[in-house]
Amino acid sequence: MSTVSDYSLANQGFSAFRSELNDILGAINTLNATTSAPASKVAGSLWLDTTSATTPTLKFYDGSDWISLCTFNYSANTVNWLDNTVTADLSGDTSPQLGGDLDVNGQDIVSTSNADIDIIPNGTGDVNLGADTVQVGDNDADATITTQGTGDLILNTNNGTNSGNITLADGSNGHITISPHGTGIAKSVDAGDNTAAIKIAGKESIWIPANAMTPTESNGCESITAVETTSGRPDMYVLDFDKDSDEHAQFTVAFPKSWNLGTITYQVFWSGLAATTGVTWSLQGVAMNDNETIDVAYGTAITVDDDAQSAVEELLVSAESSAVTIAGTPADDDLTYFRIFRDVSAGNDDMAGDARLHGIKLFYTTDSANDA
Repeated sequence: MSTVSDYSLANQGFSAFRSELNDILGAINTLNATTSAPASKVAGSLWLDTTSATTPTLKFYDGSDWISLCTFNYSANTVNWLDNTVTADLSGDTSPQLGGDLDVNGQDIVSTSNADIDIIPNGTGDVNLGADTVQVGDNDADATITTQGTGDLILNTNNGTNSGNITLADGSNGHITISPHGTGIAKSVDAGDNTAAIKIAGKESIWIPANAMTPTESNGCESITAVETTSGRPDMYVLDFDKDSDEHAQFTVAFPKSWNLGTITYQVFWSGLAATTGVTWSLQGVAMNDNETIDVAYGTAITVDDDAQSAVEELLVSAESSAVTIAGTPADDDLTYFRIFRDVSAGNDDMAGDARLHGIKLFYTTDSANDA
């Protein structure tokens, strides 16, 4: 480490000339490495400030002041650039830090090696994606997240578990719109105000009570019966199905347009007149369009088994059935006829008494959030 008072060679003997020249070359070779600014500074001079022996600072003299350019970490063999306008390769820095906001200057942040781009707050900090670019005064820009190709946009909470919430907040009486392109599942959903809920397409259910059903003309079950439990307590309105032969009831459903026109499932709510034995329920359906005959056959019946527990007034709820395919060609604005019956010839059906149907729950799937 060395510095000199100036870079001018005086007229002198050879030995002194050689000594002064070596000092000047040594100062140049070491970037004036010393703890004090070199007295020989001129505009453009460089100085390696060794006040810190392990992290010296490289400085540039602009003619009036020393400008700190960077520090060198001798232990880690890294360079820390101090001027935020300097372009540097950060690939070798395993823990780069920002002293202010990161301005991408119109460029993208791109992973070219199939690696993830993670933005992870430490502790309880938030991750904010904002379009209010204060530097240019644009507070009305859009913030857009776009996937490339056929990739999905996935919002996960708590590293993909179910213990967190995903909240879409529309500010003050704004609009929240979910509007995929092409054949995406959910169509446009407009919340309208900041108290409205957003409905997402998916599995839905419809409750069909027994008093919304009628016995079929052929092989019908008993007509709707009101059964009193205790005065002042709930009365049961049920359809009774015999133990000796298959008896049937029917009902109709005009599904919403949001129905995906696919298969449905069902769940039976019932009670029994005999103890701890089984009943097999069966459901089939057929849909017809405008100007089509109603004189058509039902689709394949799908059964679900359940067992009575003991008490006559005990409510029993079956498991959800397997998929029921609706016959015909289901379409929007169809009327779907359903027939439910007790399949007394099934192996599980051995209850020695009537089975009382309270109603069924139909499950269907939607592919849009409303019927618009």
